[in-house]
Amino acid sequence: MPPTQHADTLIVGAGAAGSVIAARVTEDASHDVLLLEAGPDYAPGSALPGDLMDGSRNSMRAHDWGYAMAPTPRARPMAFPRGRVVGGSSAVNTCIALRGMPYDFDEWAARGLPDWSWEQCRPAFLRLERDLDIADEHHGRAGPVPIRRHPPAELVPWQAAFLAACDELGFTANPDANRPDTTGYAPHPMNKVDGARMSAARCYLTAEVRARPGLRIQPGVHVVRVLFAGNRATGVEVVMRGERTVITAGRVVLAAGAIATPGILLRSGIGPRAELARLGVERVADVPGVAARLLDHPGVAMFYLPRAGVANAGDPLVQTHLRYSAEGSARLNDMQLQPGSALPLPIGDLPALSIMAAVGKPKGHGLLRFPTALAHQKPVIEVRALSHPDDLEQAAEALELAWLLSTTRPMRELATLLLPAERGLGSRARFREIARRQCGSGYHPCGTAPMGADDDPWAVTDGRGRVRGVEALTIADASLMPTVPSGNIHLPSLMIGERFGEWLRESRG
Repeated sequence: MPPTQHADTLIVGAGAAGSVIAARVTEDASHDVLLLEAGPDYAPGSALPGDLMDGSRNSMRAHDWGYAMAPTPRARPMAFPRGRVVGGSSAVNTCIALRGMPYDFDEWAARGLPDWSWEQCRPAFLRLERDLDIADEHHGRAGPVPIRRHPPAELVPWQAAFLAACDELGFTANPDANRPDTTGYAPHPMNKVDGARMSAARCYLTAEVRARPGLRIQPGVHVVRVLFAGNRATGVEVVMRGERTVITAGRVVLAAGAIATPGILLRSGIGPRAELARLGVERVADVPGVAARLLDHPGVAMFYLPRAGVANAGDPLVQTHLRYSAEGSARLNDMQLQPGSALPLPIGDLPALSIMAAVGKPKGHGLLRFPTALAHQKPVIEVRALSHPDDLEQAAEALELAWLLSTTRPMRELATLLLPAERGLGSRARFREIARRQCGSGYHPCGTAPMGADDDPWAVTDGRGRVRGVEALTIADASLMPTVPSGNIHLPSLMIGERFGEWLRESRG
């Protein structure tokens, strides 16, 4: 297969990290960057499909990989939305713009990754954002990503009632959930404006950026594997327009996301020795940590039937949240509750309300397994939510708190409990039972190719994303996260893109 293209820097995946990297690297006009994406591209000036414009809920079908996940080994599979479009999952998510807490990143530094402390990451968080509400030292004002919070006049009834219920139970109002030292109930900081999602594609791959001579964007390209000469990456084998071909490169950057990146690695001969043998792939490097763990936020929920006129079609799924510390936890904001103003499914919204909870710092982890080395075959995604007893206890505590909130006057006037049944809800044992039965995923996969110190046997890369045992191959997406941040991972993924964009712009190999 003769090569059809060549690039000095080849980026696989135009998602939350890949889009940022491409934009930042090509700020230096001497760079030649080719950005590959399996899904379609909607360039500035073209009509953006409604599901990508609508920042009120996940897009779960039109621009999706069609993955399914099992929340527990015995549970029925559920949809696991991941964006298949330029912009990646940033183009299909619910636009929650939480950074996580400083301890999340100091935790990475403590694992032998000094470049990833909060103080090292903070400038990138400031650089990426344009906060439309708050002007102080904790926020950026000139970045590509606009961030705002729904004011009281924009809150739909269920969301406003949730904040009132939090106040009634004695929680603190928090006007700035991205300030490191705050806690309590608040409107979400969100990367949407007038209801429109501000994805990485819209914010970073602007018409001006796309006009740079050093940047090419190629949609509709499915990457099969990375190619090597010895142990040096030389390009990728891809499927374009139904045909296999080769694209050569001076260096390859994998930013395909926490599900796709480890699959590409395994098909390329990089992974655990036994897994490569099972898949029948010739080994390039024995790297045990590839796809060995799947990190995510275990999610649980209570569901409610709205009274007449409370819920309306098109209401934003989420607008507000409560962050607090789990019982006995020394960590600030390691738990999150948020009301849901609809019940979104791949077939459409159901007229139901919810209070959703996420365990922010789970001790358990899931599994990602690729049945074969066929590039088109979907992986088996086992979240294994609440597999650790401490995670189960925190989820049960969160469900109990959700129930207490819904019994306050502001929420009780709007809805009645639908699932689970009200009977027996006074005991923690009952909430544990409900948590086991109704657990799921927060849609925040990460950690499937983690970075780590030289003496970490599970580290797939070093602190600059350089893959162990090979040269000219870098990982730069949520796969790298050695532990899951306490909040939604969209902004941390953009931050990763900012940092790698800077590093790769300043280097050539």
